[in-house]
Amino acid sequence: MSVKKHKLSIIIPCYNEKESIEACVSRVFSMAEGQDFELEVIIVDDASGPEGAAHLKELSAKYPRIQFFRHEKNLGKGAAVKTGLMRASGDFIAIQDADSEYNPLDYLPMLSILISQNADVVFGSRYLSGGARRVLGFWHTAVNKFLTLFSNILTDMTLTDMETCYKLMRRELVMQIAPELREERFGFEVEITARIARAKAVVFECPISYNPRTKAQGKKIGWKDGFRALYCIIRYNANARAAALLILFLLLIIFVMSPVALLLRALI
Repeated sequence: MSVKKHKLSIIIPCYNEKESIEACVSRVFSMAEGQDFELEVIIVDDASGPEGAAHLKELSAKYPRIQFFRHEKNLGKGAAVKTGLMRASGDFIAIQDADSEYNPLDYLPMLSILISQNADVVFGSRYLSGGARRVLGFWHTAVNKFLTLFSNILTDMTLTDMETCYKLMRRELVMQIAPELREERFGFEVEITARIARAKAVVFECPISYNPRTKAQGKKIGWKDGFRALYCIIRYNANARAAALLILFLLLIIFVMSPVALLLRALI
């Protein structure tokens, strides 16, 4: 009697990533070599320019196993991910940025945790201790940790990295929450975390590596997305309990910052 292999679907949203997409795809397929699961790769082109679109066409000829979908209008990463989520057929579904910031090999321990712990979702955390790690920029880390803290207060979770790209989910959970997703840009991470919490999903975290790129190298997220994330945390966790916790959180910030402000005034 044959045993059915699990299928892992990896969704790669892509917008003008000509310089990095092929290396990313190669790493994804290399990760799956010799593993006891079937791999499904879905690339969603979010209306890349002519050069980017032409390169993806060449890539589709080189990797016929990849499923390609294209938006005729640029909608944003969240919209591209949703397109992929709605078309994925795997038992487990993951998200991969189309660059080299995240290492697909990290999905192997995440998948092991998902199965062995009977979890619904595993977050790959850039801030959990897992041995040696690259030192990250202070402000990038501080903003991410603040947003994660704010989200945790309203979702009643203890995540260390809510904004991580690496979220590995069971198909049943994806099918429950994907049709409801609204955020088309980077607010997607906040919204999907809120919906995961609302679904009472069993959540685990796993340390992952992270190799950040710069704006010059093609990083697209900006300071405006940070303000959008704050708005989304409030919007997608809107209830009486969340409102009360938000007020307490703001009072705590005022309480902490007041003596700091007085000290700064005294020093200046």
